Amino acid sequence: MTEPLAQAPDTVVHTVLKADGLHKAYNGKPALKGVSLQVQAGEMLALLGPNGAGKSTLLQLLTGLFTPDQGSIEVLGQDMRQHPARALSGLGVVFQQSALDMDLSVMANLLFHTDLHGIPRKTARERIDTQLAAIGLQDQAKAVVRSLSGGTRRKVELVRALLHRPRVLLMDEATVGLDPASRQQLLDSVRGLCRDQGLAVLWATHLIEEVKTADRLLLLHQGTVRFDGHIDAFMAAAEGPDFQTEVLKALQKPGL
Repeated sequence: MTEPLAQAPDTVVHTVLKADGLHKAYNGKPALKGVSLQVQAGEMLALLGPNGAGKSTLLQLLTGLFTPDQGSIEVLGQDMRQHPARALSGLGVVFQQSALDMDLSVMANLLFHTDLHGIPRKTARERIDTQLAAIGLQDQAKAVVRSLSGGTRRKVELVRALLHRPRVLLMDEATVGLDPASRQQLLDSVRGLCRDQGLAVLWATHLIEEVKTADRLLLLHQGTVRFDGHIDAFMAAAEGPDFQTEVLKALQKPGL
C-alpha cells in the first residue's frame, strides 16, 4: 500500500478542519493512536472503518463531547481546547442516533435549534423555508416528526445541521437504518452541498459502497490510519478491480 498522499499547503487549499496526533484511551485501552486528518473547503472525506475501528471516538473528539488525551483539533483555525465555542460554531453534525423530538413538528424542531444558536426568528424562518425547499421538504414543515419515514427524518436532521451556516459538516453513520434509495438520496444531497456551497464534509461509515463518491478516503482500523488519500490512488495501489475486496484486504494486512 502506498503512503498517504501529501496534503497541499494551506496557501493553495483552505483547510477548515484539522486534527493532529489524536490519542484517546478508555480504562487504559487505546481507542485512537495518533490519528491525524485534514478536510478542505468543498471536499468530502469518507471516514471508513469496521465497527470498533475508532470512528465514533474520533467523532466524539471532533464534536467536543470528549477531550483527547493528546493531540489538537482546529475548526476554521480555532483551537478546540482554547476556543471551544468558536470552534464548535463552525460545525454542523448529524449524529448516528436521531436527536429530533418525535412529538414536535418539523418546524418546531428546527426553530428550537435556531433559538439555541441565537438566530432571530424572522431570519430563522427564512433559512428554514429555504433549506426545506432545497431538499424537497417544503410541504413537510407542519408534519409531526414521528409520522415521517426514516429517510425524511434524516433529511430534516441535515437541514437542522445547516441552519447556523457551518463550514464543516460531520455525518456520523447517518444512513444507519435507511433503505438503499434513501441512503443514496442523502449522499447526493450532501455531495451537492460540497459542490455548490463549498461545504467541507467528513462522512463516517462502515459501508464501503458509500465512499465511492467521496473525494478522499481515510481508512481507520484499530485506532490507526491505514490509508489517507484520494480514492483513485487507493484503487491504483490495489491489485484487483473490486473495491470492497481490496478494502477488506487492506484492513487485514498487518504491515500497513
